[in-house]
Formats: sequence, structure tokens, C-alpha cells
Amino acid sequence: MRSTHRIRVIGGTSLALAMLLATGCGTTGPGGGDAFQVWALEDAAVNELVEAGIEAYNADSDVPAELVTYVNDSYKQRLQVALGSPNAPDVFFNWGGGNLAQYVDAGQAVDLTGALEDAPEFRDAFLPSVLDVARIDDAYYGVPILGVQPVVLFHNRAVFEEAGIEPPETYEELLDAVDAFQEQGVTPVTLPGAQGWTQLMWFSYLVERIGGPDSFQAVVDGEAGAWSDPAIVRAMEMCRELVDRGAFGTNFSSIDYDNGSASALLATGESAMFLMGTWDIARQQQDSPEFMASGDLGYTAFPTVEGGEGEPGAIVGNPSNYFSVNADSGHTDAAVDFLVETFASDEYVDGLIEAGQVPPIEGVEDRLQESEHADFAVFTHQLVSEAPSFTQSWDQALSPSASQALLTNLQLLFLGDITPEEFSQDMEQHL
Repeated sequence: MRSTHRIRVIGGTSLALAMLLATGCGTTGPGGGDAFQVWALEDAAVNELVEAGIEAYNADSDVPAELVTYVNDSYKQRLQVALGSPNAPDVFFNWGGGNLAQYVDAGQAVDLTGALEDAPEFRDAFLPSVLDVARIDDAYYGVPILGVQPVVLFHNRAVFEEAGIEPPETYEELLDAVDAFQEQGVTPVTLPGAQGWTQLMWFSYLVERIGGPDSFQAVVDGEAGAWSDPAIVRAMEMCRELVDRGAFGTNFSSIDYDNGSASALLATGESAMFLMGTWDIARQQQDSPEFMASGDLGYTAFPTVEGGEGEPGAIVGNPSNYFSVNADSGHTDAAVDFLVETFASDEYVDGLIEAGQVPPIEGVEDRLQESEHADFAVFTHQLVSEAPSFTQSWDQALSPSASQALLTNLQLLFLGDITPEEFSQDMEQHL
């Protein structure tokens, strides 16, 4: 049975028009059933993979899938408006964790636990720490669809060799490295402080190392007093101590990530370390190919903190993106079947690897060895596969208002304009 896949892109249209366009307008599949809609972000590389999966699924399905894509800035609003209305998608893209939990709490996402139990090979194909980000109250409501992007500590190997020190494995070693590089006139750590999300990486890792995942979960759950947790307050104090020690230099607040200047500081050896998501390797490849070719780009896990309650192997970052099924879908069985058949298939996983991503799939190390930047890809996969937990970036897990307040307060904290106590008091208002 043959059918054609459909894709429509909705970018700068008005919200009302976008909702009208997304109704399906009477399209039918070869078996007479309406097509079910898959909503995702507009991304050429990713959309191509999802389209291929839809093409393969539609070839044998009486109810075909149709991909509708949106630009990132307007997607969340459009999804919130659409869910619960006749214009809602059947399958929708989300970020898991707190972002997904809001739809679960509203009764708008299908519990996929039974479907995963009925398809154990599919369920067990995913790295547990990544699949668990779609677990809300011990039930699963999404499946991973993209590669993993943990935050790691990049470093310039040549700069470290010249200083005669090793990349830090503990926080104390990190502080020693900060002092050593300052003596040599090298900025110890690049921090693009013009954007609060780069400071969030330091804060969230320190909270994880000091207090473990419970500190973060209390914030996500909105528990009273969560922002005054001793682990969170101590993490804020340590962020300030790093600033005062000169870890980030004197002009970090003017450094911007988006224009590439932060990554360039590491590549040129003006800084020794850079805490950033694994996506930065693509920027280095594009902007600093000679640095990449030299083999001087090093990487390691975030240092451990002595006496902390967090697991040493726990990681922070973007576990993946997820597809979930609308609880009001008229094609629930077809939508679930589409997820199970597609997103752990060899064809889809190979497509992710070819696109330069590290799939959240067990046992793909041999296939990653054949990819570009194989050593880094294998390192990333092992880091995630061995992680006891993978904490989602806080600004994605929290509500939009709380996220904005968090990023603003972090910038003020790093500049010394507010104290940890003032930070906690303000954030308590956003629980």
C-alpha cells in the first residue's frame, strides 16, 4: 500500500491563521482515514529525518502521518492554544521534563507506559537517563527523537600542557587550575555572561553535585522554601567565589555566545576552559577548523565536589527532544504505532549519526566510531549511558516566567548586584 507523506511549514503567519492551516483541511489516507498530524520545530536536518520516518510509516499504514513544522519562537504558544481544541496535533514535539509535565497535568498527553511495556525492545533501546526525562509521576509520556546534548567542560589541551597541569576532575583541582592560569595571564574559563543561560550551567551543575537531584526536583515541584535549600544557596555562593577568584576574567558580562566570540577564545588559547553544551563542537568545526584539526580540543565531565550528595556521574544539559501523543487524538493507536516503529529504527538512528548527532540509543558505539569526530561522539554517548541521572536545563524545565526570573537573577548574582539570600527570596515568588 503506497501513500505520500505531507509536510507543511508554518512560520510567520498569525496565530489564528496557523491554527486554521493546521486543521488538516480534509486530507485523507489511502484507507479512507484522516491523516494524523505530527507537530515539530522547523529544522532542515531534523525534519528530513522525521519526513523519512513518516514516508516509511505511511507506506504500510491506513492512517498516514502528516508533518507540520513551526518556527521555534512561536511554537510553545501555538501548542498551548491548540491542545484541547479541534485544531490540536495528534503527535507533538516537546522538551520533556517540566515542559512536558504541564501537558500531563492538564490531561493532554497519553500515558505511553503500557505501549512501552508491550514493545520492550523499543523501550529498552533508549538510554535510561534520557527516556526518564519523559517520565512524570512514574509513567512515561514521551519518547526521545533527537541526539543527546549534555553540558561538558571543554578545554584547550595545548594551554594545559604548557601550564603543566591536567584537566580538573574535582572542584579543588578546578580552583588550582584557575590560580595557575591567572599566573600565566590566561583567562581560566570562558563565560559568555551576556546571556544568563551560560551562567545557569555552572549553577545547575553545582546544585547537582552538592545536593543531588532532589534539590532541583523541589524547585520543579514548587515546594515552599525550595529556593532556600542549603545546596542551592551554597551553589550560589560558589558561583560568586569563582567570580571573585578571577575564574571568568574581568569582562565576562560583555562576552556573547551567539556571535561566536566565546568559542573563539578557547580555540585561540586566550582561555583554558569553557563549560558548554556538546553542540559547541559544530561551531568549533565551522569557525575554527584548524583548532579542530590540531586535536587540541579536549573535553571532560564536570568536576566532582567533595562532600556533595550528588552522584559523580550525574549530568546536566539537554537530554533530547520528545514526541508525545495528544490525549484527545482521534488516532491514538496510529500515533503510538508511528512512534514505536520509527524512532529507534536502524534507519532513523543511522540518520541521526549521519547528521552529526549522538542518538539516545543503547549499543551504538561501533556505529559512532564511523562518524565524524568519533572520539567525541563516543565520549558523549558513554557519558550519558553511564549517567545515573540527566537533569534537564532548568530554564526549559521551569515555567517561562520563572525561567526568565532565574536567568535575570543569575546575571545579577554573577555581577555581585544581589546576594544569594536576595536571589532565593525573589525566586520563591515564582514557585
